[in-house]
Amino acid sequence: MDDTSTVRNRTTGLGDPVAISRGKIAYATVVCFFAWTFSVYDYTLFGTLLPLMAADLGWSTAFSTAMNTYASIGMVLGTLAIGPMLDRLGRRNSLLATTAGAGISSALTVVAPNAGIMAVIRTFSGLGYAEEVANSVYLKELYGNRKSQGLLYSFVQSGFPVGLLVGAAISKALVPEWGWRSAFLVGLAPAVIVVLLRVWLPETPVFAAMKRARKLRAEGKEAEAGALARQHGLEIKRIGRSAYRQLLEPGIRRHALFLIAGFLCNMIGLAIFSILGTTVLTQAKHVNFDNALVLLLISNGGAIVGYILHGFLGDLIPRRIVIAGGWLVSGIAFTVMLIGPDNPGFVLTCYSIGLFFMLGPYAPLLYYISESFPAHLRGAGASVVNGMGPVGLIVGSGLLTILLQSGLTMTAAALIAGSVTTIASAGFLLGARDKLEGAPS
Repeated sequence: MDDTSTVRNRTTGLGDPVAISRGKIAYATVVCFFAWTFSVYDYTLFGTLLPLMAADLGWSTAFSTAMNTYASIGMVLGTLAIGPMLDRLGRRNSLLATTAGAGISSALTVVAPNAGIMAVIRTFSGLGYAEEVANSVYLKELYGNRKSQGLLYSFVQSGFPVGLLVGAAISKALVPEWGWRSAFLVGLAPAVIVVLLRVWLPETPVFAAMKRARKLRAEGKEAEAGALARQHGLEIKRIGRSAYRQLLEPGIRRHALFLIAGFLCNMIGLAIFSILGTTVLTQAKHVNFDNALVLLLISNGGAIVGYILHGFLGDLIPRRIVIAGGWLVSGIAFTVMLIGPDNPGFVLTCYSIGLFFMLGPYAPLLYYISESFPAHLRGAGASVVNGMGPVGLIVGSGLLTILLQSGLTMTAAALIAGSVTTIASAGFLLGARDKLEGAPS
């Protein structure tokens, strides 16, 4: 995509080329940022407020933990569902579905009458979690080959720490007086607004070509469909086939498996050092809870800068190298923190560096995943890899529990479950390929 004031789609056979101005691209970027921010707000709020919900609803600790597991399973189902939606129903329609899912999740959580219904309701949060997949696929095709595409997307992806911080602030302001339901209710309004804003988003030229090619093939116009597909770098024989089955074919299988392994290992590390960060800091480094919470907030706030920096670097050097390099530094920083002194300044420095280089690479990561798969597999490929996120959170928590129950100290357990897996994630990513050469924008 060039840098002229108005960018025109390649001819799709659907009539005159559709103008996509810089203004429309900027509009789409802003809408996707807010959509991701409030999706994060919803699906992380459940874990944050789970202790209060358990006390109010009479759940035991074990039962509340099980509910969190059910919610994580729902996240897997949601992100797997979005793959076929992206590749069959369209990028734009899938964006509407993910934001609506987050809004439904927030609204119904407020009125859930029992635990069973609550477990079903929280599966909708999986669509919210899949927001980043839909955003990355959509914006990759909308940005095309703009030189600053990675930096632009990093602003969208920075909605993750922003959503966490907004959730913490809303909870602190409303929950003490109005209860945990008030925080979920607040999440409904912005979700509705974002859904309305998304109505005016354009469809991408790549999906328009895929849709047109399917129609031409259905009409028996194979030659026209083939010409259109070639024009957009699409493989006509693969359009319409099972996307998930194609991920296992020789040409793509190795890449997909290395991406899955890398993402899974990093999410295991993230579960240890971010989700369970206060537990690790208090038990391994003897930081009191209040200071650990402050440290967690400061480090996550700094991670916002990490998103922008890694997004910018991904436009200069291969994104795969940026991501793997960041995760390697992160794993080393956490290792040094765990084996080093308990000095507060030392712990804060190492922990902040660790989170900076663990979370920052997620800005180019989702974009890299989208550009490394062919267009007809972008939705399925990104959704399968991203589906390892909640799996990693479950495995990370379970692995830490098993290691502690075996008699290891928190320091040793966190080294094995967190530092080793984070470093391994960098290695696995280096086994994947760079962006797909010749892929359509």
